[in-house]
Amino acid sequence: MRAILTALALSLALPMAACSGDASEEESVATIPVTITSKGQDHKFNVEVARTDEEQDRGLMFRTSLPADGGMIFPFAKPRIGSFWMKNTLIPLDMFFIRADGSIDRIAENTIPESLEPVVSGGEVSAVLELAGGTAAKLGIDESAKITWKDTK
Repeated sequence: MRAILTALALSLALPMAACSGDASEEESVATIPVTITSKGQDHKFNVEVARTDEEQDRGLMFRTSLPADGGMIFPFAKPRIGSFWMKNTLIPLDMFFIRADGSIDRIAENTIPESLEPVVSGGEVSAVLELAGGTAAKLGIDESAKITWKDTK
């Protein structure tokens, strides 16, 4: 009887432990450094990396805020037209569409939360960087900037 009660207690405790870890999991995600060099000034960010298809599909959905130096980068295996939407994204974002050489193809500023309208690059890009909406304007970043990062994986 004791073994049955122990097994029952464990079976109930494990799902609850997993659920309680979900909120802190977002906080413990590893980040990589990204630098945007604009007009002779370096702007440094620590961003999450969306490497897998699942991570790229989820992106920054359901987030209610981003730190001023935070965001997410979406590297692509090979250059392609970048197309994103804001479904289930609750905060405005600045999207930086990045060419293979680190130059910026396009900046989509203050994208509209929860919009289903595609936000598309102007040409083929190797990555997309998402930062808090208004970051580009606040820091004076335009398409003449360069973006560099070093992925640890």
